[in-house]
Amino acid sequence: MIKTVIIEDEKPAARKLERLISLFTDLELVATLNSVEEGLDWFQNNQHPDLIFSDIVLGDGLSFDIFERVPTRSFMIYTTAFDQYTLKAFKLNSIDYLLKPIMEEDLEKAINKFKSFLPSESSNNSLEIKSLIKEEKQKLSRVLVKIGYNLKIVQTDEVSCFYSENKIVYLQTKERTYPTDFTLDELQEVLEEKKFFRVNRQFIINSNFIKNIHISPYYKVEMEFQPEEEITVSRDRVKDFKDWLSN
Repeated sequence: MIKTVIIEDEKPAARKLERLISLFTDLELVATLNSVEEGLDWFQNNQHPDLIFSDIVLGDGLSFDIFERVPTRSFMIYTTAFDQYTLKAFKLNSIDYLLKPIMEEDLEKAINKFKSFLPSESSNNSLEIKSLIKEEKQKLSRVLVKIGYNLKIVQTDEVSCFYSENKIVYLQTKERTYPTDFTLDELQEVLEEKKFFRVNRQFIINSNFIKNIHISPYYKVEMEFQPEEEITVSRDRVKDFKDWLSN
């Protein structure tokens, strides 16, 4: 039997996931945990399961906090309403990332993916998890931003550019700028490469919002919506920039 744990703070979502998991006869649910505190206690005092289904944003923090303090070799399938944590999830043994509401067919695909990573009887059972997990880049489609005491979802298709200022990365839309929790290095990993390009250390731009490109005396990009600062293409990036524009 495949030992399984759920980490989910929303009771209706936890009950639904428990019901869906019960449809798989080879999965045994050994615990449902609803907070970072409860998760830390459980993983410090119990044998770790084969598979963990985990929400990311919990009432008392992020589920990442559990496994940064109690490292695990369990496989992870993250279940969440937001996809802005994709990159970090895939650094923590994640094999899939399901956006809520979770559908039975999506869950089945994720479980089948997990099973494909399991060593066969003839395999070396000491194989590290990192060598089992296939490298899959999932692209960021929306970003969760905070406005005062409110949260807003911004689709990446609406973002003209991302830029760094005073150690904070902002996104620019038609309406305004919003601070994010990303670094530009992280965004480079998860944004769709055909649409987004990092022109220098400070800016990542969206090709759909390019208004004009000046090429003399240096490459300068004008976006439909951008901060006041000029956007120039680094000299060492010019060739890649031209290749990106032509693809």
